[in-house]
Amino acid sequence: MATNHLSRREFLRNSALATGALLLSGTTLSSFSVSKKITVIVMGAGFAGLSAANQLKKKGYNVIVLEAKGRIGGRVFSTPIQDNSPLIVELGAEWVGDSHTRIKELCGEFGLKLNNNQFDSDLIYRDEYFTTGRWKYSDEWEVKFNKILKDFHQFSQDDKEKLDRMDWWRFLVNNGCEGRDLEIRELLDSTDFGETIRHVSAFAALAEYAESSPKNEMDFKIEGGNSQLAHKFADAIGRENIHLKHAVTKVIQPRKGKVTVECSNGKTFQADKIICTLPTFAVSKVIWEPGLESKYIAAINELQYARINKNPVLFNDRFWKREDFDMVTDRVPHYFYHATKNQQHEKGVLLSYTIGDKAAVVAAQTDEWRAKQIDETLAKAFGPVKDKIEGQLNYFWGSDEYSRGAYAIYGKGQWFRVMPILKRPHVNTFFAGEHLADWQGFMEGAINSGEEMAEKV
Repeated sequence: MATNHLSRREFLRNSALATGALLLSGTTLSSFSVSKKITVIVMGAGFAGLSAANQLKKKGYNVIVLEAKGRIGGRVFSTPIQDNSPLIVELGAEWVGDSHTRIKELCGEFGLKLNNNQFDSDLIYRDEYFTTGRWKYSDEWEVKFNKILKDFHQFSQDDKEKLDRMDWWRFLVNNGCEGRDLEIRELLDSTDFGETIRHVSAFAALAEYAESSPKNEMDFKIEGGNSQLAHKFADAIGRENIHLKHAVTKVIQPRKGKVTVECSNGKTFQADKIICTLPTFAVSKVIWEPGLESKYIAAINELQYARINKNPVLFNDRFWKREDFDMVTDRVPHYFYHATKNQQHEKGVLLSYTIGDKAAVVAAQTDEWRAKQIDETLAKAFGPVKDKIEGQLNYFWGSDEYSRGAYAIYGKGQWFRVMPILKRPHVNTFFAGEHLADWQGFMEGAINSGEEMAEKV
């Protein structure tokens, strides 16, 4: 590849164009004529699947959406904190970024309101509490990191591939981040990637920070919950075309003729093409005839997904006072944020967000244990709060039946090597999802990827 200054998004966009050329080679455009009422099966009713189906429906295709779970939205999961409560929390995807143009366009198209969801962070570090504005990185590191972000835009492709072969922790250390600066970066950055920064590609990390909004795309949330967009998609697609509790177990793709998809409930569907938006763990559980190529299987087995635990806790009053309150800590509950910002009520929810090994430990405990940990942590800032707790939910994405994680995490040497393999079509199946997107790990990426594959079909 040429060494001109491609951004991460430009690289993936060019890769997608190349993939599209391969898809069309040897195939006449007339064979894709909508007038023949081509039927496309979309596997998965998350944002990638719903956006793909929405685009296909607009173009006049027959669409069949198959979803294993009993709800739409996939890893977007809005829910009341308690039965009949007006307070909505996100157990899955949370933020819409200021740079996320497509999801903002769709919200405008569907009449959904985006509310500001930015926070200003407090800190608990080494048993000391710092309010927002009273803590920061060292001046030396601030200057150095700002230069690193600026210099990234001049990196050649060779520079980026070299960077990809290093983990983010090692990159920070090699560039002079140490002591308190390094420890706080680990606490903060790990919440972005869902695992320790020793497991994250330095390219994937630096590209996100260099190409994101000042708040790292933690800017907006859809009023009423992010699942509102899923329901708007479903209405546009036609809910009769979306089949819940239809887990795909087998895909049969003859070189000529219709594809056949079998589900765990015994139902069978036929179509001309397939768009598979399943996370890689779910893809690996499907029987493919013919089988996936060995390089594809190896890529599936290599890619990890972030273990994230979300523990929203309902309090009988908003003792933190600020709507824009969040706090990173070096304690077990790790990171708190006001999950009911912009939802007017005397009660409120703080969500404890943990990652990696810490998430697995927290998820395995009881509500009482989690409440005790939260009380002991928040007491440093607010005094005892346990008596204010009225209830809590807990969802550990590391044990999710279909994804085994919240979103893909690209490790050392994987961005430019593993992702292109996973984007390859298989016979009449095209793959999409947040793990294959330029805005990887975001709702925006899932939507972009789904719409891109719809255009290919």
